[in-house]
Amino acid sequence: MQSIDNYDFAGKKAIIRVDFNVPLNENFEVTDDTRIRAAIPTIKKVLEKGGAVILMSHLGRPKKNPDPKFSLKHIIPTVEKDLGLKIQFADDAMGQEAAEKAAALKPGAVLLLENLRFYPEEEGKPRGLAEDATDEEKKAAKKALKESQKEFTKKLASYADAYINDAFGTAHRAHASTALIAEYFPNDKMFGYIMQNEIKAIDKVLESPEKPFTAIIGGSKVSSKITIIENLLKRVNNIIIGGGMTYTFIAAQGGKIGNSLCEPDMFEVALNVLKKAKELGVNVYLAKDTVCADAFSEEAHTQVCPSDAIPDGWMGLDAGPEAVKEFTRVILESKTILWNGPVGVFEMDKFAKGSKAVAEAIAEATTKGAFSLIGGGDSVACINKFGLAKAVSYVSTGGGALLEYMEGIELPGVAAIRK
Repeated sequence: MQSIDNYDFAGKKAIIRVDFNVPLNENFEVTDDTRIRAAIPTIKKVLEKGGAVILMSHLGRPKKNPDPKFSLKHIIPTVEKDLGLKIQFADDAMGQEAAEKAAALKPGAVLLLENLRFYPEEEGKPRGLAEDATDEEKKAAKKALKESQKEFTKKLASYADAYINDAFGTAHRAHASTALIAEYFPNDKMFGYIMQNEIKAIDKVLESPEKPFTAIIGGSKVSSKITIIENLLKRVNNIIIGGGMTYTFIAAQGGKIGNSLCEPDMFEVALNVLKKAKELGVNVYLAKDTVCADAFSEEAHTQVCPSDAIPDGWMGLDAGPEAVKEFTRVILESKTILWNGPVGVFEMDKFAKGSKAVAEAIAEATTKGAFSLIGGGDSVACINKFGLAKAVSYVSTGGGALLEYMEGIELPGVAAIRK
């Protein structure tokens, strides 16, 4: 497999799949350029080695094509500022202009293609089908799209000599630009630095963790995290289950949880997790006590209750002081830490103490030599809220891709490069 560090880009054009799916305000200005800044080292590496760069990305989920509010032209000023370079733009990734600009691109130059999701071929999903379309019509539309997707992918590939995937956030999608295009570059495909670092950090945690290994899995629903929990049970020494999931586990064991979030249809699954953990010698920690509220509100009245004795009309919204003490002790004794999901409703300051304590304990353990990986949208928002992102080993940009990777699923965008 080629490496961006060893590849000779001199006089060549590299087409890079980046993740520039960034938030815009009502004036179409970028409000958070984290993803753009993250891609700069890969872009600069190609330019420094004498290559030219063609950037491709999606932005949002346009329902019609093209939809001006999702145009990548809005992000040009931010890309130019972060890159310190003027860039060219092709407002139709499939048009004659794009092909000509790509062909004329000189070493050191950068060309940005318009939003790939303006083309149904990118995702491979038919658009504009009538609601009452028959199965036969749907089948025919899918078949036609599959054929045009080949042409779309081939056209994108024709612009460049090498392909770099640096969009970990979309690596779990088998789209034209993340998985299919790689086939056109059998000896000239590679990961960019974001992809390299993400895979390295996750593999370090999942494949060769230093023990004791603690996973903190939070969030509201057991149903959305069960595959991750089951995959981790084979690897960890400790698993802390937090957030709304806590109450499904406690209710499954006969505890009283008041009006707390609960998935009764997951009781059997929760009990099986506890049983399997016991068989494997894995310690499972659920909050011993809970900060309860009489309403889901910052203005609610609160009290601390044992997690299995929450009064009717009250709901658990954060880990209590005893739980925080126990979670902190476990985290500080760990050598590898994975955090996916807060342990309370951290968006409300009143119920953020538990998640803040977890973040601080992870930061402290990291300073003592532990390797810590934070991933999944809410955990990232959480660690950023408390200003501790730089105090941990690695913060993943992955979201859905990270979750699938942690579930043990091979990501199409990763497999396409490794193949």
